[in-house]
Amino acid sequence: MGQKVNPIGFRVSITKPWKSRWYSDKDYKSRLREDLEIREGIKKQLKGASIKEVEIERSTNAVRIIIYTSKPGVIIGRSGAGANLIREKIQQKLQKSGQGKVTVALDIKEVRHFEESAVLVAQNVATQLEKRTSFRRVLKTTLEQVMKIQDVKGIKVMVSGRLNGAEMSRREWLARGGIPLHTLRADIDFGKAIAYTTYGTIGVKVWLYFGEVK
Repeated sequence: MGQKVNPIGFRVSITKPWKSRWYSDKDYKSRLREDLEIREGIKKQLKGASIKEVEIERSTNAVRIIIYTSKPGVIIGRSGAGANLIREKIQQKLQKSGQGKVTVALDIKEVRHFEESAVLVAQNVATQLEKRTSFRRVLKTTLEQVMKIQDVKGIKVMVSGRLNGAEMSRREWLARGGIPLHTLRADIDFGKAIAYTTYGTIGVKVWLYFGEVK
């Protein structure tokens, strides 16, 4: 079997930036674990907020968390109450880890078109599968919808599991345009999601190609 490499991790420092931006000699292990727990906690707490990604920047006594989402109003809440609650929870977590007084800044950036994010497209496919929509119809409509965006040069959507309640699990995919995965200068976005159905879980993978980075 072929060993697949994450297209984003394959291009880090070439065409893709790091999602965690900080440096540490002594506390690298604990800070890396904190970053993972912060991301998981935010995505779990804000499950319906359509979060694309969470970036973390650290300095000596400050942490900046950038959340990219297509529904910023869900995160901010009334008069910013939702954002303040998230900030307080993260601040308490960091103080418990023995870092002392740490100021947490929360930036929420809006993703205007969910079709330009592979993660959001995968989440959209997963929600439709959970509503028992036929996977072939979901794949076809998703490809048509995404390819209407001018910046998108190619798309591939793959689903695997007990599709339409079949007894045997299988893998199906559809693609439009080109997806040059071996070209490092190619701007490719990759996202995954899980659809929880009555027949079991269905995995969703999405690749988006935006042309070459000059």
